[in-house]
Amino acid sequence: MRIVVFGAAGSTGRTLVEQGLAAGHEVVAAVRSPEKVEPRTGLTVVRADVADPDAVRSAVAGSDAVLSVVGGKPSRQPVSLYSTAARNIIEAMHEYGVKRLLMVSTVILEPGWRPSNAFFFNNVLDPLVNRVLARTTHDDMRRMEALVRESGLDWTLVRPSGLFSNKATTPYEVHEDQADGLFTAREDLAAAMLAQLTSDEFVRRAMAVITTAVKPNVAQLIWREAIMSK
Repeated sequence: MRIVVFGAAGSTGRTLVEQGLAAGHEVVAAVRSPEKVEPRTGLTVVRADVADPDAVRSAVAGSDAVLSVVGGKPSRQPVSLYSTAARNIIEAMHEYGVKRLLMVSTVILEPGWRPSNAFFFNNVLDPLVNRVLARTTHDDMRRMEALVRESGLDWTLVRPSGLFSNKATTPYEVHEDQADGLFTAREDLAAAMLAQLTSDEFVRRAMAVITTAVKPNVAQLIWREAIMSK
């Protein structure tokens, strides 16, 4: 299968590309800076800013499925990255007749999500980080989700919890809309997305992915992922 990965130069994108190639897919890495992606057999690297409709169309042409892991650093300033990416990707997919779309969002958008046994997160970190510092990011993710739901494509919204990097995949869990867990390893997220390429279980549904076998330190995770990441 020929798959296009938008956001392929980021931490999650690199993991998704590696797993996609290992699974035998022909992978197109659509990135703003091609020099950040190491060339290898089975991988095509194209320059494509998700804000550029023409570049997005060129990347999508000839593909069987599109996987978006586009992301940016949380900000209190107005954010339009996610909705812009969704709009341009959806339009390109309609133009070329590509139906399967998997787009990463976040479980934080689920109104009733409150993970069990997570008092500090639920009462301190979530109100401060997610509802204040990253509010504009999540507002735009909501706009993105609305566009995807209304697209008419065979979409899946993929909702991880707090992302971290692990050395390998684990026995991850998937649930509709939300999952009772604080963390999602990028390796598990990538594996769950690729598994949906040959499954209709979560077509036109939201799929939450959580990692339970490995638990990173919350404070270190926030510092590394939200503050120090570029």
